[in-house]
Order: sequence, then structure tokens, then C-alpha cells
Amino acid sequence: MRKLFTSESVTEGHPDKLCDRISDTCVDEIYRQDKNARCAIECCAAYDRLLIMGEVTTSAKVDYEEIARRTIKEIGYDFGTFAYDKCNITVAVHSQSPDIAMGVDSSVENKAGGGIEDLIGAGDQGMMFGYACRETEELMPLPVSLAHKLALRLEEVRKNGTLPYLRPDGKTQITVEYDGNLPVRVDTVVISAQHDEKVSQSVLKEDILKHVASVIPEKLLDKNTKYFINPTGRFEIGGPEGDSGLTGRKIIVDTYGGRCAHGGGAFSGKDPTKVDRSAAYMARYVCKNLVAAGLADEVELQVAYAIGVSNPVSVFINTYGTGKLADGEIADIVVKEFDLRPYSIIAKLGLRAPIYSQTAAYGHFGKAGLPWERVDKANDLKKYLK
Repeated sequence: MRKLFTSESVTEGHPDKLCDRISDTCVDEIYRQDKNARCAIECCAAYDRLLIMGEVTTSAKVDYEEIARRTIKEIGYDFGTFAYDKCNITVAVHSQSPDIAMGVDSSVENKAGGGIEDLIGAGDQGMMFGYACRETEELMPLPVSLAHKLALRLEEVRKNGTLPYLRPDGKTQITVEYDGNLPVRVDTVVISAQHDEKVSQSVLKEDILKHVASVIPEKLLDKNTKYFINPTGRFEIGGPEGDSGLTGRKIIVDTYGGRCAHGGGAFSGKDPTKVDRSAAYMARYVCKNLVAAGLADEVELQVAYAIGVSNPVSVFINTYGTGKLADGEIADIVVKEFDLRPYSIIAKLGLRAPIYSQTAAYGHFGKAGLPWERVDKANDLKKYLK
């Protein structure tokens, strides 16, 4: 059966992503000074103002306003009402609630005499999902992978001067046609790019097709592929001046482009005791290693937690019929081979480090060099295929 599936991405200058980047840059600065910090930092941006809010418990000395203005400048907002040196910034950050802290500081299991791995309880209840498949080299779904590449290319041609009239805000969208489970062609490409007032729509469309859409492999294109470049017309007013932004609002862009379920929790601005973030990273690590080991061609993992409890309350596997073993058997393997307690996740993936600002745009998954993208367990997992 032939079917269509669509995923989107946004550039670093999209108002939501700008807020994600500021939040994660604050987390990085805190972790440079204090490896045991707790933080949940959110930003809201609109027109000419930015609000930095949340809870932080740390010994670090952080100038949140300086970080925000520097980040806004790096992204490219040196014009308009939200220019880095003109926008109004309000900081409303307080310490973590003691009611939450007591469950994180010592889990239910630790209070009952558990070991060091039980030291940290989950920072909240909730369910997190991980996913991996064989559609791309990085074991990500093809639609979201291509959408990120288009969005990243918009940033590159803006910053390297190839298309100097582009501005930071932008969105991309890719529709891929599948024959069964096999991606066979790109059906539709949508690119919306903020620009200055001087460029004509005809020049912009020609340049975007030549310098941006060209990142799509030719083998996936044909005469029936449709292109929509700035389909609403001109796109001069963008970023927070054109629309409000909020940390954590692009959770599907951040993950798998809608390909699998999502627990609802956002990532950016949070320290790894928040399982919204750390368990989602661990779930990706588990799924990628299962696929790399050959236990399945496609894997979705759900893991769920109770606040203040270190062990997950459930582990669920779905291989969509591609597993070499029954899904229940693979779930048992996951429980046996991967320690899913927050303390162990943080230690295994090295999450108390300033690594987060690089995740704020173009997805948290599929990027080389991030610890949850390693496949160092794959060879060991192959023993279950014998």
C-alpha cells in the first residue's frame, strides 16, 4: 500500500526555538559551574520583550539577561523590535520547590535502603518514548531527517552570505511517499523563509530551490514532486516580532516528526533529574542499539515513572511486526540490559555536562556526537539473536 507521511522542522530563529536555545544555554552555563544543579528554565518571547522564568537551585552565578542578549545576537536578531540590544528582558527565577526536591534528593527505594543507583528519584511522573528505524543512516525517520536538513540549510546560506537577504525565522516541511514501509520518493516540499524587504518573490523562490532544496537527494525527486516556497507570499516580519515564542512548544520537531507517540513532556531548559528529558534520551539510546543490533528494523519504547521513585513503573516495546523476537521478549531484554533509573541514566550518558544548547534546534535525535546516539551496546545485544 502506498501512503504519504509528513514531518516539519523550524530554524533556530523561529520564536519557539529561540526560547529553547536561551533556556538550554542557561542550563549549559549553570552546569559549567555546578554539576549538581537543578533547573527548569522557560522563556516566553513576544514583540519587544522576553521573560525568563522557572526554578533553579544552584551555587552558580548566572547572568540570565547577558546570556539571553548574546544568544539573540548569535541567532541573528540585530534588527526590529526584538533586536538583542533593544528588547526588554524580565528575569523571574526562583529555587526548586522543596516538595519536589525531597523526592529527587532521595527516592522511595533509597529511603528503604537501596544502593547508590537508587539515590535519585524521578523528578516527575510521566511517560517517555524512544524510537529508531532503518530509513536513514542515523536510524531516524526520513521525513523529519530531511525537514531538519532543509531548515539547517536555510541557516547556513543565511550566515555564510550565499543568500544575505534571508533573516532568522523559517519553517520547512517534507511529505514522503512510502511503498509499504519503504520510502520511495519525496512528494511535497514546503519552505517558508523570512527575508528582507528588498528581495522579490521570484528571486527568492529561484534561490531557495537552487541553494536549499538541493539538499534533498535527487533519487527521491521526480517530475511530480511539488514545491511550495513562501506559499503565503512575502515573509518580512518574523521571529518574536511576528509571533510569540515559548520554550518546549516544538516537541514533535524535537523528536521524531510525529512518527511515534510522544509523552507530552518538553526537553529544553531542564536538568536531567527531569525524566521528561533524560529518560527520553535513554529511550532513544535503547531503541537505536536494538535496531543497530538487528533485533528489529523499527522500535518504539515507552518507559514510565512515578515522582520520587527511581525504578520505572512500566516498560513497553512495539516493533511494528519487525522484531526478530516477540515484543515482550525484547522488553525483558531491555529491562535486563539497560538500567533505566535516573541516577544510572545520568551517569551512563554523562548528562551533567554543558551539552544542551546544541540540541535546541534541528532535533534532539539523529545528531552525531551526542551520547544517546552511540550504538556501543549493539554488539553485545546480538547474543540474543543466536
